[in-house]
Amino acid sequence: MRSVDRAVAILEFLGRREEAGVTEIAAELGVHKSTASRLATALEVRGLIEQTDERGKYRLGLGLIRLAGAATVRLDLSRQSRRVCERLAAQVAETINLAIPERDAAINIDQVLGPSAITTHNWLGRRSPLHATSSGKALLAHLPEPQRESTLAAPLERYTPRTVTDPGTLRAQLASIRTEGCAYSVEEFETGLNAVAAPVLTVNGQVVAALSASGPSFRLTEQRLLEISPLVRAAARKISARLGYLRRSETHG
Repeated sequence: MRSVDRAVAILEFLGRREEAGVTEIAAELGVHKSTASRLATALEVRGLIEQTDERGKYRLGLGLIRLAGAATVRLDLSRQSRRVCERLAAQVAETINLAIPERDAAINIDQVLGPSAITTHNWLGRRSPLHATSSGKALLAHLPEPQRESTLAAPLERYTPRTVTDPGTLRAQLASIRTEGCAYSVEEFETGLNAVAAPVLTVNGQVVAALSASGPSFRLTEQRLLEISPLVRAAARKISARLGYLRRSETHG
């Protein structure tokens, strides 16, 4: 914990000073120069700080921009999607979730309950598998191929009798998701729970989230999933537009 605290202190110090040498960093932290040097090297390897042209001087690195950008995307997603999620929840009368990729899973960052929700199934902050949920499949389908294949090559856990664990079957599903723009989960993660999801894109066309509608299988039947899928796709497109994404077909119109 002490090393983590000192590393953060270095970042804060450079944020105030713009640049500083190891001697100055050591004095600020009250540690030996060798300790300050090791900490600075570790931060430099991660891209969080970098050396300036003047030898021995450090400044904040571009890696911090990457981290700040990830946080900004989350904030923008939550802010730009809330009203769209509320309207979609009213339209389909089911629970709406917004999920983002988090390493080997999807994590839900926002949830709106529809008027038909009888019990509050809180998905906020919950990690769910990419291969067994509608949001996860929507995200997995649009990962870079090496990352997608790495996920498919790993052991795929079976959550219910309907969980798809065969990589070949999943590849076919993911190809269909990229073509049709919707992903489905029919009692694959939890028995009695069905869902449909669509990808959300940012300004550069990258899929940054998945918007889903979920509900009990007795109400959200497979036929009902197909009926509401255009609404889910349309809502995902609205959020994408709010994030700056413009479909190619729209650039020529």
